[in-house]
Amino acid sequence: MSARRSWLAILAAACVTTPAVAGPLTYEEALARARQTAPALAAADLKARAARSSAVAAGRLPDPQLRFGVENYPISGPMAGRFGADEMTMATVGVMQEFPNAGRRRAEAAGARADVAMAEAQRAVTTREVQLGAALAWIDLHYAQSRLTALDAILRQIEPIWRSAPAGVASGADRPAMALAPIRARAALQDQRDGLAAAAERAKAELSRWTGDPDPAVAGPPPSLDIEPASLRAGLEAHSTLRAYDSARSRAQADVDAARAAKRPDFALEASYGRRDPMFGDMVSAGVTVRLPLFAGQRQDPLIAARRADAARVDAEAEVARRSLRAGLDGDLADHLMHHEHWMRSKDVVLPAAQRQADLETASYGAGRAGLGDVLQAFTELAEARLTLLEREAAVARDAVRITLTYGADAP
Repeated sequence: MSARRSWLAILAAACVTTPAVAGPLTYEEALARARQTAPALAAADLKARAARSSAVAAGRLPDPQLRFGVENYPISGPMAGRFGADEMTMATVGVMQEFPNAGRRRAEAAGARADVAMAEAQRAVTTREVQLGAALAWIDLHYAQSRLTALDAILRQIEPIWRSAPAGVASGADRPAMALAPIRARAALQDQRDGLAAAAERAKAELSRWTGDPDPAVAGPPPSLDIEPASLRAGLEAHSTLRAYDSARSRAQADVDAARAAKRPDFALEASYGRRDPMFGDMVSAGVTVRLPLFAGQRQDPLIAARRADAARVDAEAEVARRSLRAGLDGDLADHLMHHEHWMRSKDVVLPAAQRQADLETASYGAGRAGLGDVLQAFTELAEARLTLLEREAAVARDAVRITLTYGADAP
């Protein structure tokens, strides 16, 4: 192989083996990445796989038992210690098969199927949790960066005012104390910027937790802020949390059936072969063992009552979960409506008024009818209005994401 071809082969191998650098994630990409990489979902998958594998063996007959032994070996008298001297002494080999009653085996199989359904429902619940965590982290990072951008724009906009403060004092247009106002205003805005930068880093760390990306970045617009309360309420009965309780109810009923089956006899068959001294001849034996549940009042009946109580408890807990889902949805919808009204008020009323006030104060300052402090105050309030608008939009987005992913249809 020529040197040129060797270098080409090395370059091709490097291109294949070098992992691609992850780019910024859109909202949908962040959720998909979380579903693919979340350890909690991998654990849920393994739990479901274990339940399905266990269900294959449920309800089967127990393994047969092989028995070896020596019977009637003399240890005293004239034939003590001699294996072939007594006609009853023999080496035995036998096999025994237990046959639990059919009701017990049916209950075991039903319980295993319920465990599979419960594991799958729990996986759906875990999927909701993973998606919600990734979604909220994406929203928080997106809006933290948006607030940082907005604040930086405000800082650039009022930079000329800060620079003009000493000139105004020197010319006598402003009082000497007014030279300190820009310093305080700038320090306050820088403090606010530090807080926003820290919030962005926290959101980035949280997004990294859910997606596995060591340095995640966001791209694209936020998700739709619209929700459909009617369809969410209609779909609550199919919620994965309630489906998990349905599976738990099936498991509890299988336990009740198993406790009832314990009142019916189980039996076992046994056969053995006994080898003796040739002068006496060999022997075979066969037998049936039956378990007799004669004291049900002290044994089986209390267990049946306990399992029935467990089944009733599951029903009660399922009703608690159902009511909690309904109340949670109604409460979250009320908060979402409130946050949406606040957002619209900031967008349509507060921010335009703050922008108009800043424009008017700037014009008055240029005409000599307003002081530097008035202009700085107006621009500080404009910055607060812009940041408040983004903060309220973020609250609406968080509400929409939380409501949709908490109460909506299960992810595929």
